[in-house]
Amino acid sequence: MTVFDFISLFGGLALFLYGMNLMGDVLKRSSSGAMKRAMEKVTNNPFIGFLLGLGVTAVIQSSNATIVITSGLVGAGILSLHQSLGIILGANVGTTVTGQIIRLLDVGGGENSWLNIFRPSTLAPVAALIGIMFLLIVKGRRSETVGGIAMGFAILFTGLLSMTAAVAPLSQSQSFANIFAGLSDRPLLGFLIGTGVAFLIQSSSATVGILQALSVTGVLTLSAVYPIIIGVNIGVCITTALVCAVGSKADAKRTGAVHIIFNIFSAVLIVVIMSLLHSFGVLDGIWDKPMTSGGIANVNTIFRLASAVLLLPVCGQFEKLARRIIKDSPQLGESIDGEIEQLDEKFFASPALALASAEHAISKMASLSRTSVLSAMKTLRRYDRKAVEVINENEDHIDALADHVDNYLIRLSPYVPMGQDNDLLNYYIQCFPEFERIGDLAVNLTENAEDLDEKGIVFSEQARRELGILAEALTEILDHAYNAFTNMDMEAARHIEPVEEVMDDLVSVLRTNHIRRVREGKCTVYAGLTFLEILSNVERIADQCSNLGVYTLSCSDMSGVKNHHDYIQWLHKGSDPVFNKEYSEMHDKYFDKLEAIN
Repeated sequence: MTVFDFISLFGGLALFLYGMNLMGDVLKRSSSGAMKRAMEKVTNNPFIGFLLGLGVTAVIQSSNATIVITSGLVGAGILSLHQSLGIILGANVGTTVTGQIIRLLDVGGGENSWLNIFRPSTLAPVAALIGIMFLLIVKGRRSETVGGIAMGFAILFTGLLSMTAAVAPLSQSQSFANIFAGLSDRPLLGFLIGTGVAFLIQSSSATVGILQALSVTGVLTLSAVYPIIIGVNIGVCITTALVCAVGSKADAKRTGAVHIIFNIFSAVLIVVIMSLLHSFGVLDGIWDKPMTSGGIANVNTIFRLASAVLLLPVCGQFEKLARRIIKDSPQLGESIDGEIEQLDEKFFASPALALASAEHAISKMASLSRTSVLSAMKTLRRYDRKAVEVINENEDHIDALADHVDNYLIRLSPYVPMGQDNDLLNYYIQCFPEFERIGDLAVNLTENAEDLDEKGIVFSEQARRELGILAEALTEILDHAYNAFTNMDMEAARHIEPVEEVMDDLVSVLRTNHIRRVREGKCTVYAGLTFLEILSNVERIADQCSNLGVYTLSCSDMSGVKNHHDYIQWLHKGSDPVFNKEYSEMHDKYFDKLEAIN
């Protein structure tokens, strides 16, 4: 081989890897929602998990990605370690699909045979033409997905053809033939080569693809190839285990450990079986026979499938061994640990899973902020030091969640494609600061309550009753805001603005009433100022809920809400009869109660 052949070889390898990654990335983005739903429904039956792991890996063409995502789900508590066992075994089999596609190198026929359409030299340009048509000409929701997959397929086969052409001169090299002949007698060396190459390029599919490209030289035999394939299986799982171990809980680390344990047992099992078959002469007819691309693909698939089938019934022992190797992490015992654990970068490979993790954390913020506000309103009417401590603790949790969510969404954004997932990302970026502000305002209310308690100030009976009515309205708008976000409930989102407008009216009237009481000497000046601060805090909480309602409605194509300010102005002008009717009903509801206490 000349230096130019080496350039072609490594350039072809680069194209091959890029094409495979491009297809995998497009498939992961397009199927991530379905993948999330499927993985969340895994039962404790390892066979069901095996089929899921096989199917997901066959689609996204990366056992690494499947196992890393599974590790993240285990760490987040969505899957148990036991449920992940079948997925791990299935992922090992699913990754062989790429090799079965590459075996099309073996397809051949006469000059005018229709079989030639399946040859990579034909499929590559056809796939490129289809890809560019969908990317530049066809306009549709799925056009980028189809175009990206087709272009990835074309690039993969172009790289494969380049590698095959570059190594073709080796078929005439006696030195190269001697190297592989030597591997037949030194299986350990072949094992180490397979392990090292797979570890370096972090892809078993690509490593097997290189072997398939080298098969055109005619010097690859079963005796030389099978130790390399065993080494490939070990090499790729080392990287996966390292990724699973970074910043993970014990069970997530065990997921990577189980992957290594399975592949080690699988390697031992294959070596024993192959040695026995060879010693009994069963493999004599193919042991030193040159292997084709299809033969290498078949050996890889058979090795992985056979070991998975044989070891699946005893996979529970792998779990026990992993638990012995990796001890449990100390539990922190904080109520938000689970939500923070779910904000795992391993989910970036599947944006839908990552966004679901962010949604879970923000929902926790929503729950804590709602609880804090309602507790603070009760504390204003009857001071409770324990309740104040809980509210302050909730605020610490909300702030911690906000910091983690903010960093997580920023790091996630480059992985989220344009479209529905990107809209959801922007929605979460808008919403979580609103819940954080509501939590801050709840603390403001507790500070008002503490000031009153420290100075021994008690509001008049009339003021307490007014605050009770305001608390009812606040409960209603907080419930709507919480349901709007956590359930993406458009109906709840539409209910927010009428209540918010009524609360503005209530605050205005209560402010006037209290100023009158101060002037009449029924309330002290300091108590009056505190009451006005409470009204201001409540009004701002309602404003945050209003923002959440509009953000939620803007996620619906049917709502017509695109600009917050314009939408609010449009409602307040009386342009929406539904809003007008509900506002009138809410106004009568709360002002009738207000009139009843006067």
